[in-house]
Amino acid sequence: MKKYYINNNVQPNGDYEVHEEGCYWLSIATNTSFLGLFYNCEDAVKEAIRQYPYRSRINGCATCSYDCHTS
Repeated sequence: MKKYYINNNVQPNGDYEVHEEGCYWLSIATNTSFLGLFYNCEDAVKEAIRQYPYRSRINGCATCSYDCHTS
């Protein structure tokens, strides 16, 4: 299982990105929250949506969670 985090700062395109521990982009993010341990990014993104339903766009990082990256 891997540790996943969400970047609490919205990206220029409107996304809140979910990152896997060890991701370069997570390492430079300044405001993140731990989502939990998951086997895949799909489950991590689902958890982020559950925890933050008021955020309109939650997306996987194009680098570390490519399978969940949609925009």
